[in-house]
Amino acid sequence: MDIISDGHTLVLHGDFDVRSTGEVRNAIYERLSTSSSYDDVVIDMTHVSTIDATALRLLAVATRHAWLTGHHLTVRNPGPAVRRMAHLTRLAHAIEVERVAATA
Repeated sequence: MDIISDGHTLVLHGDFDVRSTGEVRNAIYERLSTSSSYDDVVIDMTHVSTIDATALRLLAVATRHAWLTGHHLTVRNPGPAVRRMAHLTRLAHAIEVERVAATA
């Protein structure tokens, strides 16, 4: 798992699973601690090919922590495999996915 920090966005590359949750958790909580209140933190998952239940739980807990501390955490561009696993684990409601405006 590679994590690239781009302002308030963390761009993830690779497989997001139990082996990488510690690294991703540290990056998320560091970003939340250095952001001012009400700043959005975005987890860009465009380049995440697979995800497991442990990683989804991390995102759900981090989303709740962000909300409780006055921040906003969203997931950008989760692929079909990520969305499918979120629904299978019943964590889709606990993770906020960034809304994208529809094009005409």
